[in-house]
Amino acid sequence: MKIKEIPINERPIEKLINNGVETLSNEELIAIILKTGTNGKNVKDLSLEILKNYDIHNLKNINLENLLKIKGIGYNKAATLIAAVELSKRMNIDCDSLYNKKLTSSDLVFNYYKDRLKDKKQECFYCIYLDSNKKVLRDKLLFLGTLNYSMVHPREVFKEAYMLSANSIICVHNHPSGDVTPSKSDLKLTNSLISAGMILGIKIDDHIIIGKDKYYSFFENGDI
Repeated sequence: MKIKEIPINERPIEKLINNGVETLSNEELIAIILKTGTNGKNVKDLSLEILKNYDIHNLKNINLENLLKIKGIGYNKAATLIAAVELSKRMNIDCDSLYNKKLTSSDLVFNYYKDRLKDKKQECFYCIYLDSNKKVLRDKLLFLGTLNYSMVHPREVFKEAYMLSANSIICVHNHPSGDVTPSKSDLKLTNSLISAGMILGIKIDDHIIIGKDKYYSFFENGDI
């Protein structure tokens, strides 16, 4: 059955308008995001097909490669659904923006990033840029992938610092394995950033590695 053959009051958007969003089923919510179906399959059927492959609780783990394996899902629909899921994740992060907060301990950084990074399957490298009073000017994701010295170049780290007139930087990245022990690449990168910072006059205050419910601070461990 095509979507236009479904009675108007049973179509997802009309149900939302007339009865409220809470009355919609999971497949109807997905149908609104996808907007249209494909040849031989209306948008509600296509939504059900997605839910057969992903339980509603596993939608947070969807990725482009697996979505494209579902017949009727192309790049546009996959990207739209992934974007909606990512937005939902960000809305559910139980923390405020770091902007203008004064960071006086590694615990404050850990408590902000632990929820943001807990479900990440790849390493994410962030820099937090601080003014002379240790207040946050900005935090920025600079790299996504397997962290190594050659990929995270000091040039990218300090370029943003100059643009913001930052006084110092806190580096943050996660270990998806949960083990927060610094790798050889972590140590090499940190030492490189410290050396560059000394030359450029922008201090590296800390490098914090976040794992499962714990962290490693280079500063607290005397490595900086």
